[in-house]
Amino acid sequence: MVEAAGVQKAQIEFPAAIPEGEADRPRVLVVDDDERNLLAIQTVLEDVGDIVIARSGEEALRHLLKGDFAVILLDVYMPGLDGYETAGIIRSREQTKRIPIVFLSAVNKEAEHLIRGYAMGAVDYVFKPVDPMILRSKVAVFVDLFAKSREIERKAKHEQALLDANLQANNELLRAEQELRRAEQRQAAIIGSLPILLYLEPLVCDPRCPTFVSGNFEAMTGYTLPDVFETPTLWSEQLHHEDRDRVLRAIGERTASGRLSVEYRWRCKDGSFKHFHDQAVLLRDADGNPLEYAGTLTDVTERRALESQLVHAQKMDAIGKLTGGIAHDFNNLLAAVLGGLGLLERRAQLDDEHRKILDMTRRAADQGSELVRRLLAFARKQQLQPVAVNFADLHKGVDDLLSHTLGGLVELDWHLPGNRWSALVDQSQLELALMNLIINARDAMPDGGTITISTDRRTVSGKSGDHLPAGNYVIVRVSDHGTGIPPELIDKVLEPFFTTKPVGKGTGLGLSMVYGFARQSCGTFRLFNNQNAGMTAEIWLPEAAEQDIGARADVENLPISVPSLNILVVDDHPEVRMTTVGLLEDLNHRILEASSGAEALQLAKQAKPPIDLLISDYAMPHLSGTEVVKLMRNDRPGLPALLITGYADSDEIGDRPQDVMILSKPFSLDALSSAIAKVLDLSDDGPGHEQKGSAQTSVAS
Repeated sequence: MVEAAGVQKAQIEFPAAIPEGEADRPRVLVVDDDERNLLAIQTVLEDVGDIVIARSGEEALRHLLKGDFAVILLDVYMPGLDGYETAGIIRSREQTKRIPIVFLSAVNKEAEHLIRGYAMGAVDYVFKPVDPMILRSKVAVFVDLFAKSREIERKAKHEQALLDANLQANNELLRAEQELRRAEQRQAAIIGSLPILLYLEPLVCDPRCPTFVSGNFEAMTGYTLPDVFETPTLWSEQLHHEDRDRVLRAIGERTASGRLSVEYRWRCKDGSFKHFHDQAVLLRDADGNPLEYAGTLTDVTERRALESQLVHAQKMDAIGKLTGGIAHDFNNLLAAVLGGLGLLERRAQLDDEHRKILDMTRRAADQGSELVRRLLAFARKQQLQPVAVNFADLHKGVDDLLSHTLGGLVELDWHLPGNRWSALVDQSQLELALMNLIINARDAMPDGGTITISTDRRTVSGKSGDHLPAGNYVIVRVSDHGTGIPPELIDKVLEPFFTTKPVGKGTGLGLSMVYGFARQSCGTFRLFNNQNAGMTAEIWLPEAAEQDIGARADVENLPISVPSLNILVVDDHPEVRMTTVGLLEDLNHRILEASSGAEALQLAKQAKPPIDLLISDYAMPHLSGTEVVKLMRNDRPGLPALLITGYADSDEIGDRPQDVMILSKPFSLDALSSAIAKVLDLSDDGPGHEQKGSAQTSVAS
């Protein structure tokens, strides 16, 4: 909070008082629910302009209905309407949308909150506690600009009176012009430090030919003003080709409207494009005759970059949620297809020709399953088994997988750190990600070349552009000397199904899978063009802690023989239920079927002999699989249960007992047999428990 008591005001120059009297002084609206803040700010700014205070967003809006303000100081957090909501309403009204808003905030300096504030129309942030000199300086800029605007308006009204006045009037005019020049000098100093230019332009000017430019034009564009005057067509030639027609049309229409407001991309001297917001209004003389255009050119490149990052992040998140959502239905279909094919293979007597057809169909279904896995990798919903990965083993595994794929024109050059670093990651998924990057690099070098795979180690101490948490990271880097990717497509290539390869040459899932895998592994993925030629892809992964070294992922048990069981199968999808029942019958189990949770509860009560195991789908209408398990265990505590699901991330299935396993669809006969054995081993109520003895009691506890 700005200190009100005993504060010593800084000795700096502020705008002179408005000659027309106190009633014409620029007004500053201060909005804060804290009386101490209001008193302190009023004390500091009382000689800059008239201070109008409001204790809530609603009261501030009422003040705005009664008059104009030079600037609004708006507290971010208030009861009722907060600062963001109040700013949104102010910007939505034609009468108030151009009033500068400066947010006052005691917290939240993070980029996402700053972006939100700027998106709501803020021109600046002031963080509490505020130095009085800083606050007065910032407010003085807007008060000075407001006063200048009002002074220009009054000048037109007073010109006729000055012509009819005597020497005293001429002396007054001279004094006013001197004051105006001093104000312009102050403004020029301020504007010179900001990404904004002020200009004056004649009514008829084709090509554009400003008569006055204030601000650091060379710093913004790389060109000097003499460059512009020597080449009048420079401005239109440097417009981005996609924006040129729209901008030139807007310039032509300003004659009718008297206003210009257009945003466009403009190529600077170094070849880069900047985003400019070009605004202008028509100035008139005392008789209403048009004089010239007065305008501003603002560099909004940084703002547009932040907005683009936000939009891209939201788009990727939305695609990820959509992908994860449809995985359930895909997995149900694939479970029915692959399960049915397995039943046919085991039960039917097939000749060689028919078996070939069966194998072909299974391969197609497996490809569909692989497609779902790649989509889930992008959506960051695949099931990972992170372990400490040694890069020497990784080198051998990837080399073996790619030895017959790359061809003789491409060579892999590995630069590995030995055993110095290990990454905590799912090894098989990392191998798949590296294969995708290496194959992409090969495709980018049709004439052959060297693909370099190297590793590095970095420490992130705070928030990075990728929102990486603090910690140590191992970087796996894949570099080539191929054709690269146009800069405007760098972000798009991470989206699923987008590819720069010809039709039929790629699925568009490789890079998106790597991106999703890296983010799900608590790291990130970066892609950029090399300075000379080619691309470099980086996978950032958390470094394995000392206790992780030597850990290994759980390996699926081989099928274990278990006694014949009475099993209740619950699934609302008839095809999946039928194939699950068929697999269980092939394992010599006795089966009861139910298509809903309610039907399953009824069957369980009537079953004789009682059921030994419950196998239930998770996602069912009315009663979910976890609810069915809990209700049955009210009557049969410790009943062994197995949930099957087509959802991407089984960890998101909450509120399930710890001894209830999850089996993801589609699954094989061996996976189902192994899961049943594990469930019985975890349970203290399953068949064979008596034979397990004290060891079983230890597991259950």
